[in-house]
Amino acid sequence: MAWLSSLSRRVHPFCLVRPLLRLFCRVRVSGLENLAAAGNRVLIVANHVSVWDAVLLSAFLPGQILFAMPATIATRRWLKPYWRSGHTLDQRHPITAKVMVDAIKAGRPCMAFPEGRVGRTGGLMKIYEGPGMIADKAGAAIVPIRIDGPQYSHFSELDGRIRKRLFPKITLTVLPAVKLNLPAEVKGHQRRRLAGSRLHDIMEAALVAGIPVSTLLRQMLASRAVRGGGNAIIEDAARQPLSHNVFAAKVFTLAGALARVLGSGEKIVGIMIPNGIPNATAIFAVQATDRVGAMINFSSGPRTVAQTCRVAKIASVVTLRAFVAAQHLEPVIEALMQNAIRVLYLEDILAGVTRWGRLAGWLRARLPVGLAAHGLSDDADRPAVLLFTSGTEGAPKGVMLSHRNIITNAFQFGIAIGFGAGDSVFACLPLFHSFGLTLGLFAPLFYGTRTFLYPSPLRYHDIPELVYDTGATLLLGTDTFLGNYARNAAPHDFYFLRFAIGGAEKIKPETRRLWAEKFGVRLFEGYGTTETAPVISVNTPLHYKPGSVGRAVSCLDVKLLPVEGIKDGCELLVRGPNLMLGYIKADQPGVIQPVKDGWYNTGDVVSLDETGFITILGRTKRFAKIGGEMVSLGAIEAVVSSLRPDLRHAVVSVQRTRKGEVIVLLTESGEFELSHLHAPLRAAGLTKLSFPRHIIKVAQIPLLGSGKTDYAAAEQIAYDSENVAG
Repeated sequence: MAWLSSLSRRVHPFCLVRPLLRLFCRVRVSGLENLAAAGNRVLIVANHVSVWDAVLLSAFLPGQILFAMPATIATRRWLKPYWRSGHTLDQRHPITAKVMVDAIKAGRPCMAFPEGRVGRTGGLMKIYEGPGMIADKAGAAIVPIRIDGPQYSHFSELDGRIRKRLFPKITLTVLPAVKLNLPAEVKGHQRRRLAGSRLHDIMEAALVAGIPVSTLLRQMLASRAVRGGGNAIIEDAARQPLSHNVFAAKVFTLAGALARVLGSGEKIVGIMIPNGIPNATAIFAVQATDRVGAMINFSSGPRTVAQTCRVAKIASVVTLRAFVAAQHLEPVIEALMQNAIRVLYLEDILAGVTRWGRLAGWLRARLPVGLAAHGLSDDADRPAVLLFTSGTEGAPKGVMLSHRNIITNAFQFGIAIGFGAGDSVFACLPLFHSFGLTLGLFAPLFYGTRTFLYPSPLRYHDIPELVYDTGATLLLGTDTFLGNYARNAAPHDFYFLRFAIGGAEKIKPETRRLWAEKFGVRLFEGYGTTETAPVISVNTPLHYKPGSVGRAVSCLDVKLLPVEGIKDGCELLVRGPNLMLGYIKADQPGVIQPVKDGWYNTGDVVSLDETGFITILGRTKRFAKIGGEMVSLGAIEAVVSSLRPDLRHAVVSVQRTRKGEVIVLLTESGEFELSHLHAPLRAAGLTKLSFPRHIIKVAQIPLLGSGKTDYAAAEQIAYDSENVAG
C-alpha cells in the first residue's frame, strides 16, 4: 500500500485538479518552453493573487515542484494533501531557505511567492528579499510567471468593489528565465538588499510583459469583467456619473453616427473638446470606427491649430458649439474652415441619431467583447491616437501612438505605483496632452476604476473641494498646479488621496514641504514625454528618492550618451513598448517617421545613480555656452525659484551677434536686482558665468496648456526686449 499512497500523492494534482480547472476556468498556459530552457537550477516566482495559486501552478507546471508559502494557507483543510506530500514548505521557517537551496542544487525546481502574502491591490505588494537570496546562493535562474484571473474569484483578497466570479478565466504566462548576476564584491546586507531590488524589478517586468494587449476599445470593454457593467465608471463636472454599460452604449451610438458623416478615406479625426464625458465618448467612438483620434490643443491659437491639422492631413474636427461659444474659439473655427477643414459639431451629430440608432448602440454595448468589436481591427501595433508636442522648445510635431504604446504605459504606471481597483482618479489635466490622456482617462478605464474628468486645472479653489467630494485617491498635476491647490485647500480636502503625482515640470522643495506639512501627503514626482505615452520614470511608495524623478518603468531600456561640455550628466535615450510609432512632421505631411535605430533621444541631461534613480539636470537646449563652458539654465532657474517660490521665473539664453549667448532672467517679481542674485548663485555652486546679464519684469510668465513654461515664447520676449542689448 505504501507504493499506492506514494503514487496517489504524485498524480493527485495532475489527474484531479488539472481537468477540473480546465473545464471550469478555461485555463490557458503559455511559455512553458521558457521553463524547459531555464536549465537544471530553477527558482520559479509568481505574483500571488489568490489562496489557490500553489494548487494552480502545481497542476499545470511539469515536474514535482517544491513550494514555499505561508503556513496559514498551506494548512487549510483542502490544501493539506499538498502539505503532507512534501510539496510545500513554510516560507517563514528559518530552515526553509537552506532546504530550497539544497533542492535547487540537486536539480529539483522550487517555487516561491516573493510578495509573501495574497495581494490586495491587483499590483505588487512588498517584495521580500529571501527568494532573491535563495536564487543567488543556489546559482539558480529565476523563471517569472504572471498569474491572471484568480484575483477575480472568491479565493482572492481584492477590494470588495471587484465583481467576484465563481469560475474566472485563468491565464498563466511563463516568461524567459533571468539571472540576478549580482556583483561578486557586494557582500552581506548590501547583497541581500540588492538581490531584493533585482527580484522586485523582475516581478514588475513580469507583470508588465504578461499583460494581454489588444486595442483601446477592447481593453475598455474587457474592464467591465473586473468592475461590472452596472458600476459608475466615469463622471464630469455635470455630476451625472455613468456606469460602464451606459458609457459603452454612448460610445457605440456616437460611433454609428460618426461613421455616417465621416468620409471613407478619413483615417484621422480631430477632437477638440474639453475634459468631460463628451470628450471621452468621442475618443472611444472614433476608435469604434477604426480611425485614429487626433487630440487638438485648442489653447495653442488659430494658426497652430490649423497648422497641426495640415501636418496630419486631418479633414474633419469634432467639437461642441457650447464649448466654442464659451471659450470664444470662433477664430480657431474660422482658421480651420479657411484651410478646408470641416468642423463637425457634436450636438448636430447626436441630434441626427434616431431611436433605432440608440437601441443599436445599447445592444452592441451589451455584447461580449469579441462581438461588440466585431469587424474592427485587433492589431495592437496600429496607430491609435495622435498627439502634438507641447512645443516648449520649437514648433509642434505630431506624435503617433499605437494601442500597445498607450495600454502598456498605463499598466507600467499602475503596476509601479500600486494602483488598484479600489482607487479613483481626479483628472483635470487636459486630454490633449499624454499626461492627462493616458493617466487620467485610459489607465482608470483599463483598470475598471472610476475617473472624474474636470475641464480646467486652473480652478485652484474649486478643485481641492471636488477632490474631497469625489473621494479621489489619485491626483495628477504639475508643480504650479499642485502648489496652488495646496495653498487654497482646507487641511481635510486631500484626506482620501493615496497618490499625488507631479510631472511636466520639476517639483519645488517648497511645494513638497507644503503638501507634507499641511496634508501629510507625499508628492511623487515623475518624468515623461509625449513620445513615450508618456511615463518614463516615477517615484513610488516602494522606491522613492526626493529630488529625483524615480526609477524607469518596467520593460523600458535606458541608455546614456556623453554630452560635450557637460561633466556630471549624460543625454538620456530610451526604447521600449511604450515608445511611439514615430513623428508626423511638416516636411512629410501624414507620413509616420519612426525614430532612428529604435532609440528615442529625450534631449534631457540626466544623472543615474547605482540604484537606478534618474535625476534631471536640464535639457540639452536648456544649456547655454558661455565663455566656452556649458551653463545649466535650469540650475539658475532653480536658485531663483527658491528665493521667491510663490512666483514664476524663466531663465533663457539669447543669441546676440556682438556678445554671443546672453543669459536673461524673466520674472514676475519686481524685487530682483542682478547684484542680489550673485550670492545665492555662488552658494549653489554656480560660477560667475552663470550669472544672468539682464532681468526682465513680466506680468505673467508665458505658459502652455499643460502648465509648463513656454520657453519659446519666453525667448522671444527676451529677444524683443530693449533691455537686452544687441
